[in-house]
Formats: sequence, structure tokens, C-alpha cells
Amino acid sequence: MQFKENADVITSDGRNVGRIDRVVIHPESKAVTHLVVKKGLLFSRDKVIPLDQIETATEAEVTLKEGAGNPDDLPDFEETQHVAVHDVAGFKRTQPGYARPLAWYYSRPGVGWWGLGGYPGYSKPVYVTKTEQNIPDDTVPLEEGAKVVGSKGEHIGDVERVYTEPKEQRATHLLISHGLISKERKLIPTLWVKGILEDKVQLSVEKDFVERLPAYASSD
Repeated sequence: MQFKENADVITSDGRNVGRIDRVVIHPESKAVTHLVVKKGLLFSRDKVIPLDQIETATEAEVTLKEGAGNPDDLPDFEETQHVAVHDVAGFKRTQPGYARPLAWYYSRPGVGWWGLGGYPGYSKPVYVTKTEQNIPDDTVPLEEGAKVVGSKGEHIGDVERVYTEPKEQRATHLLISHGLISKERKLIPTLWVKGILEDKVQLSVEKDFVERLPAYASSD
């Protein structure tokens, strides 16, 4: 199967669900667990779809299995909660994944409005917003279009597509492209992938090694 950014996701009876936004992948095992689907005709928010609910996936379209259930009942990709804290600054230092506190405005970097004396009767905020992603622990929602860099940090290209082995649900190759107008594409085995972040893939080989690969010619 292959998963390409903005490919349509449809139900077994042909209803449009949305479009692929990200592929959720385990950086070490390369197991693909979910797709993140942008809101579309059926979704009011971005949703997470388990890979075992997918019947087929081509360059243009992903089809869900018959009996997969109501797509709108799937979990949201991100959920936001309000968390009470007594020490906002300390909380932010120890929780780098948390969003900026509610009603936390700045007049200049590092100074809150409650410390300026301009708003009598107001106190430091006691709530922050906590945003959680509904994906398995230790997985990464890889952005298609993420930068691909070589072992020395050199930019090689950008992720255009993720190929998986259907039975094991494991990513086997990344299709990367380079160039603005006349794009050159290369097929990279995931065995060469050293690390994965949301917006970057680190390879264990150098740029010159990848450039010697033959250009990828799609048969789609």
C-alpha cells in the first residue's frame, strides 16, 4: 500500500471522508499504525484512522473496509484540555509539549501583563491548555513533505509518499523528491532511516550515496 499526502479517503460505499495529512509511524520498527485524515465532508475535525480499517490504498485514493463503523466516531487527532497549575513558568519548563497558557499575554518577551501594574484586580492565570495526540506512545505523525537529511545533515529531498507492506503494516520505502519545477524522485528503503521526527527524516547514508540511486519512475 502507498500513502500520499492529500490522497482522498473514502468509505466502502463511496462517501468522501477527507484527505491524508500524516502517516503515524514507529521510528524504530517502522510500523505504520494510523493515518491522520484532514477534516472533509464527513469530518468536522482531523481524525485518526487505524491502519487495520483500510482496505486498499493507491496514489490517489484510500478506501476503508466495509463494516469499519461510523467514521465520525473515530478519535480526533488532537484533543485539548484545560489544566490547572500553580506555577505556570515552572510548569512550562517541565512540560515542553504544552501549549501557551490561556489569557497569557505579553507586552515584551518574558513579562506577563499581571506584573506591569496596568490591570489591577487581575492575577496570574492558573490554567494552561494541554494538547494531546491520540496516537500510540513512541510513534510519530510524520508529515508528508517532511525534510529528508543525510548522515551529515545535508538536505536531500522531501517525503512525498510512504510505502508499506500490507501484512506486516510496516513502512518499507519512502519516496522523496527534490527540486521545484522538474522534480527528481528517489525511492529510499526505510533500512536507511536512522531517525524520524514530525518534520524531518534522518538517514544513515550521505547525500552522494542517495544521488547515485536511479531516478524513480512511477508505474501509477
